[in-house]
Amino acid sequence: MKVLVVGGTGLIGGQIALHLHNNGHAVTLMSRKPTAVPSLASMDFLQGDYTCDHAGDGRLAGFDWLVFSAAADIRNLPQDGSIAPRDFYTKVNDEAVPRFFEAARAAGISRAVLVGTFYPQVAPQQIGVCAYVTSRHNTDLKVRALSNEKFAVCSLNAPFVLGHIDGLNVPYIDALASYARGDIPGLPLFAPKGGTNHISANSLAQAALNALQKGESGKGYLIGDENYSWKEYLELWFEAVGNPVDLDVRDDDHPMFPNVIMFAGPGATVSYEPNSEDLAVLDYERGQIRILIQDIVAAQGSPGRA
Repeated sequence: MKVLVVGGTGLIGGQIALHLHNNGHAVTLMSRKPTAVPSLASMDFLQGDYTCDHAGDGRLAGFDWLVFSAAADIRNLPQDGSIAPRDFYTKVNDEAVPRFFEAARAAGISRAVLVGTFYPQVAPQQIGVCAYVTSRHNTDLKVRALSNEKFAVCSLNAPFVLGHIDGLNVPYIDALASYARGDIPGLPLFAPKGGTNHISANSLAQAALNALQKGESGKGYLIGDENYSWKEYLELWFEAVGNPVDLDVRDDDHPMFPNVIMFAGPGATVSYEPNSEDLAVLDYERGQIRILIQDIVAAQGSPGRA
């Protein structure tokens, strides 16, 4: 199949693109600018910015499938106060993402997957309270409502995603290893209260391909893998770098996981097991987090790392 991966130069979209490519599909990446990551740069590239580009000029014609992994989160929020968070998320998520899916449907794309977030399903009390969670909830509903007999759409609502692609630097992942090594002077060593579910980008990629092939149209799938307290999760990083510790748990704002990104609420524990019927459809590997952390740390120590 000819597949367009929007956000395909990032960690999640890139991992999905690689998995699709390795399974024999013809993949085109779409983002604002091309990537220099060797494994991704060899794929076809289509420049575009879904937030301001209606994509209704025929560029989407000829693709069979779409994976959309580019909706905005707090990392994209302007920090200069030029726009209120709710207005920003409404513009770039609630309005722009469904608009792009409408263009995809009009172009004849037959199957599509939206990579979403788990918060609307695991913390529904935040809908209408948190601008980000509200926006992702609205976006998910609007996109799945576009399903019809010729356009099958489902969403994969993922927890915290961890991954590694050779040559792709992901600042927050690099920072976790540096924090565990003690390479960031002045940062206190402790764990915040609570915890969450985690999934590897590779597992998410496997789920995306299976969702494209056999996902139920109009459905929002809650996916995930392993539940860890923040203490357990951070201690995996300390163990991987050869600096095992027994971290204290505190109420303080954490330098790696500040309250501003705890969209379920500071100190909340988001723990769950995905539905067994959904797992049978999406069929992704599990139990990946510990070994993935070890692999990331090992890759960071490799000669010639970008």
